[in-house]
Amino acid sequence: MKHVIQHGVTQKQAREAIDAAIKVYSRKFPEYHPKSRWLDKHRAEVSFKVKGFTLTATINVHPKTIESEMDVPFLFLPFRGRALKVIEDEIRKWVARAKAGEIRA
Repeated sequence: MKHVIQHGVTQKQAREAIDAAIKVYSRKFPEYHPKSRWLDKHRAEVSFKVKGFTLTATINVHPKTIESEMDVPFLFLPFRGRALKVIEDEIRKWVARAKAGEIRA
């Protein structure tokens, strides 16, 4: 499953927004074991656990977009649309905070 979202900030701000989100989610939802690691300057791997499965997504931060890609196990296909909506809403929320200057590295 691949999803592209326009971000309207610099790549650095988009990356800072992703880092801030993962930091908050790690504290807020420790039972899902959210983790992230940057594979290079603009590409991150994000993972979390749900119902015994580890789900991993790759996030690419481009100059104008954030692209997320996740393989969805068959068991979770009925929730795909809802998952896309939640991911997009969260990315937009954190990018808006970065744009407003609320996130600093």
